[in-house]
Amino acid sequence: MKTFCPNKNDIESQWHLIDAEGQTLGRLSTTVANILRGKNKAIFTPHVDCGDFVIIINAEKIKVTGNKETQKLYRHHSGYPGGFKEETLGSLRNRRPEAVIEKAVRGMLPHTRLGDHQFTKLKVYAGTEHPHEAQNPVALKLESKLA
Repeated sequence: MKTFCPNKNDIESQWHLIDAEGQTLGRLSTTVANILRGKNKAIFTPHVDCGDFVIIINAEKIKVTGNKETQKLYRHHSGYPGGFKEETLGSLRNRRPEAVIEKAVRGMLPHTRLGDHQFTKLKVYAGTEHPHEAQNPVALKLESKLA
């Protein structure tokens, strides 16, 4: 008996549409990361990109629990002296609501070239409009823990 290892020809990618309205940020992000990696498929292989495409709409209506709106910080450095910047989740959400979900999902993917490639399959939009109707995305229903 030989072990099956899928290659590019064996993998069929689908498009999933997820409405983020009322969803908790972390729970949504783990589900999306698993779909991007392909962990929801029987042919999952860690070193092969067997994941699907994910479209997230209504990113501006995501929920967070506790005091994360004011206490969660996103930090980065420009590389220049004095270039350290901090931004709260609330201010990042006001400026770029898509970035909140993108950063959460990116942190859950492998930090390798494969993870970079899987991350390109994520499309996040602040409102309900998206330009991917031609791909016929399948609506994926997630139950919300917060009511």
